[in-house]
Amino acid sequence: MPLKASRRGDISSFLVMDMLRAANERAVSGEDVFHLELGEPSARVPSKVLEAARNIIGTGMPGYTESLGLPALRERISAYYRERENIAVPAQRIAITTGSSGAFILAFLAAFDVGDRVVLAAPGYPAYRNILTALGVEPVLLSVGAKTRFQPTVELLDSLAQPVDGLIIASPSNPAGTIIDEESLAELCAYCAQKGIRLISDEIYHGITFGPKAISALAFPTQGIVINSFSKYFAMPGWRLGWMVVPEDLLGSVERLAQNLFISAPGLSQHAAIAVFDCLEELDVNVATYARNREILLEGLPKAGFTKLAPADGAFYLYADVSHLTDDSQSFCTRMLAETGVAATSGIDFDPQLGGRFVRFSYAGPTRSMEEAVKRLKIWLSGSGKE
Repeated sequence: MPLKASRRGDISSFLVMDMLRAANERAVSGEDVFHLELGEPSARVPSKVLEAARNIIGTGMPGYTESLGLPALRERISAYYRERENIAVPAQRIAITTGSSGAFILAFLAAFDVGDRVVLAAPGYPAYRNILTALGVEPVLLSVGAKTRFQPTVELLDSLAQPVDGLIIASPSNPAGTIIDEESLAELCAYCAQKGIRLISDEIYHGITFGPKAISALAFPTQGIVINSFSKYFAMPGWRLGWMVVPEDLLGSVERLAQNLFISAPGLSQHAAIAVFDCLEELDVNVATYARNREILLEGLPKAGFTKLAPADGAFYLYADVSHLTDDSQSFCTRMLAETGVAATSGIDFDPQLGGRFVRFSYAGPTRSMEEAVKRLKIWLSGSGKE
């Protein structure tokens, strides 16, 4: 008799990871690869963080911390909000997590029950809908586009036929890189409070902006959850560390879930991460590099034929409408890698319905990769690249 297997794993693949595997296979064969698929900073981990980690290892590896995290790190994050955002966030409401991924799992489990309905923008980060689906929560895809700068609005939420229990926002967003302006964010926070909708604000790209800075949902009255990460602005992706700011009514639930699911986030990473807050000038130099990479793509991609780009306010992505080139962006990206060495991500990852018309380019990598990618794409699309 066959054994029972859960259907929780019957979710979509994270296609960017499939593309990374294909790009790595190409590299192993000795061919050039230009990684514009992965949102991983190419910047070095700040030296003070590495020094702190070496010192900790020299005295013996740290053990478990409290489930909500190392008190000294939580205090330092609280100070960061006060110093950079002018927002008072008690350290007691900050939970340290195993990356932002761990934070999303804890947030969804603490806030929603099986059968609840949670709205998220399409296009949007695929792990939102896949984690929700695995947990038995229904993701409600809200189609957004250029008209609303690829962000949800109160008007779009009002157009939903059925009530919802939650809303996930991301500013800057992945894949479009757009920011929700202050007035619109205030409206969304007020709407959620009025309607009894739990807001979850993904702020992992805060610090990486190229004009007006992204504003935290914590600046407005909200019972929402704010999630951040050390993987993007703080350039510590492999250390698997993030945090969440939790409203009082969910704090006990988040702590109990963290105790049982994760025990604690990695101890070495937590101790070392305290030092990263003394490296902000170095981290801002990284942002200047992303800005340069962004300019190279904004100038070069339209000349290559990618003429319809979403406004890139922040993060390190350009979301390109390629409907004039293909209606199957997945096969388009596969051919682009095979014929040019340029790896990019199909929009299907971010929008199962309309993503076949879009491609995401990441400019988190080295500047030389951006320059060479643009050159190769110009040649490719002037010839055999068009379908």
